[in-house]
Amino acid sequence: MTRKSLNRTSITRRLIAALTGTVVLFWLMAVGIGVYVVNKELSETFDGALQETAQRLMPLVVDDLADRDPAADPQILENMERGLNKEYLTYQVLDATGKLILHSHDAPKTPYDVPLKIGFHNTPQYRIYTESSSNGSLFLHVADAFKNRREASRESGVALLWPLLVLIPGSIVAIWFIVGRSLRPIDRLRSEIATKDGGNMAPLESETLPRELRPIGRSVNLLLGRLRSALEAEREFTANSAHELRTPIAGALAQTQRLIAELPKGPLTERAARIEISLSNLGRLAEKLLQLSRAQAGIGTGDKPADLIAIIETVIGDYDRDSGTAGRILLENQADGKLIRNVDIDAFAIAMRNLIENALIHGPTDDEVTVRIDRAGTIRILNGGHVLSQEELADLKKRFWRGKTKAAGSGLGLAIAERIVAQIGGRLDLLSPATDQVDGFEARITPPEA
Repeated sequence: MTRKSLNRTSITRRLIAALTGTVVLFWLMAVGIGVYVVNKELSETFDGALQETAQRLMPLVVDDLADRDPAADPQILENMERGLNKEYLTYQVLDATGKLILHSHDAPKTPYDVPLKIGFHNTPQYRIYTESSSNGSLFLHVADAFKNRREASRESGVALLWPLLVLIPGSIVAIWFIVGRSLRPIDRLRSEIATKDGGNMAPLESETLPRELRPIGRSVNLLLGRLRSALEAEREFTANSAHELRTPIAGALAQTQRLIAELPKGPLTERAARIEISLSNLGRLAEKLLQLSRAQAGIGTGDKPADLIAIIETVIGDYDRDSGTAGRILLENQADGKLIRNVDIDAFAIAMRNLIENALIHGPTDDEVTVRIDRAGTIRILNGGHVLSQEELADLKKRFWRGKTKAAGSGLGLAIAERIVAQIGGRLDLLSPATDQVDGFEARITPPEA
């Protein structure tokens, strides 16, 4: 896993994995210690039972042998005990010479390979305690198989491990719940920071944050304050500059147009015409800068409901009254009734004018532009043209980005429209080719839910 993918891992998942792993590790350590202690205690218990059994059995063996025929075969006892339950303790009785006199059903028929001496002895398979009669003529070996002890130890270990199956999912759920509650202020802080942009520079409520997060909240508020001051200065400069330029530009344009009318046709008239075009473009740029300044100030959201269809019809009506664009815009309204949303009428009209103007300028000359409103309320502005790549579509929303075109324009229209649509809670998508077409361009406005 790369460092980049690790950085994308959520803190909650890291904490759940780390804490659950720690709990499991400590539980396994506790199980290991527990098994060690249990084995030690079991060994002491088994050894005590082994010794006590030998000490209690020895007098019985002495009395039994006193009543038996000395020539009796030790196999007689085996035949008598055949069919009984499995023996966990086996025994052998030997005389002072090491001859096997008597043994239990499951005991081997040859003497255990241990000395005839009182005490504990071990063989590869058995733990044996040897007891002697008072006169030293008889010896009793009572044996406990190691496999019985290992089985008891294994069962105790498994019994300690079983709760781990419940502990792991239980720990994950508990840690997820506790960590989720503990990280909730961080999520809230992250969500609040994510809402901050050029239209929302309100300070964070740092006083309601936990003590550990308050320095972050204060630092973010200081940064927001600096950004707010910088953006306000930029907007004010842009608005003032554009506003101050409108009057001299309009005056210069009027004087140029008058000069063109008074000059005789010739090179000077052509030069004056180029000046007129440049002044007209400069006037449109000043107007776009004013619109951009207003859009950055957050004019999109309105407190009163307005009919978006009525606003669109008004904008199209303005273009129809212009001799240069009359009849070029078609409205296809498939919506049932009105399209009511809380928007600023002027702001939404600015967004629509920019989108329609973009379609008129960058579409084929004299081609029609279609404004289509479907039943779901989605607004589509469609125009013809060659297909654009996804990279070009992504760049079109950038400020002063005009793409591969020789048409007049400032490269601000789509940026202004996107900012206003986002402020009203909608979304502006650019598509090429247009929906259900093999070419063309489509600007799609998805308005917010009513």
